[in-house]
Amino acid sequence: MIRTAGLTKRFGSIVAVDSVSLEVGEGDVYGFLGANGSGKTTTVRMLLGLVLPTAGSVQLLGRPMPASAREVLPEVGALVEGPAAYGHLSGRANLALLDATGPGGERRSRARRIDDTLDRVGLGGIDRRPVRAYSLGMRQRLGLAAALLRSPRLLVLDEPTNGLDPVGIREVRGLIRELNEAGTTIMLLSHQLAEVEQLCTRVGVLDRGRLVLQQDMAELRRPTGLFVVETPDASLARSVLDGTVEHEEEGRLVVRCPDPGELNARLVGAGVRVEGLGPERRTLEDAVMAAISAGTDRVERS
Repeated sequence: MIRTAGLTKRFGSIVAVDSVSLEVGEGDVYGFLGANGSGKTTTVRMLLGLVLPTAGSVQLLGRPMPASAREVLPEVGALVEGPAAYGHLSGRANLALLDATGPGGERRSRARRIDDTLDRVGLGGIDRRPVRAYSLGMRQRLGLAAALLRSPRLLVLDEPTNGLDPVGIREVRGLIRELNEAGTTIMLLSHQLAEVEQLCTRVGVLDRGRLVLQQDMAELRRPTGLFVVETPDASLARSVLDGTVEHEEEGRLVVRCPDPGELNARLVGAGVRVEGLGPERRTLEDAVMAAISAGTDRVERS
């Protein structure tokens, strides 16, 4: 769906994106992470043909960009750098204008498609108020509706839950899952590690313009070979497991052990109350911090 090779963008002496090679497969929910100023938005703007790269190449849906933009972009929905709209028009009027001016809009089905899309993003009861009177959350929902209007094969979303209340966040996350299950490939720009960890099947991390991590989430969160013991009797457990505890934090011991069954029997036999026992897995935060600290590219595909 998305493939770049050596993608680079310079603004004078500043290297905003430095030789980035992305790989987003069909059906992925790809979490694209990075601090403000790391180059995420510039990268996405190059993917969509809005900014020309200084060096490198972009393929979107198997075709080169920006040369194939006219054929490719009708199959791509995007919400990047916040929702854009004409403030004096209603949300419905903005969507109708977008559909009429974009390639591939069918007039006969326009009203139905707009109503269906507004329903999907929770704006089905929208009135004729101008967009300038909308809350931030309503604007965000409208931007998402604009991205979904053409039932895209590829959806690029920049912080889609920004400005939403907890119920709205849950609804948008559910919609992302629903769209992906129906076959839409999604690239999700976010700074929320927990959101990416919940939703994404693959992750890429930019640091100062360089891709420092790109990996399938299942591989990234594979067991480390250690086991986690949760117990209110941490001191007693530590004495029983002398020499095998790697580290401890608030009733949570990480232990070297070849046999978890034997570990549990040993603890229970010594009177330790075991409230939880399972394999340790790296968190996304652990992986991101390790990759940034290492400062080297890690590009893997399982």
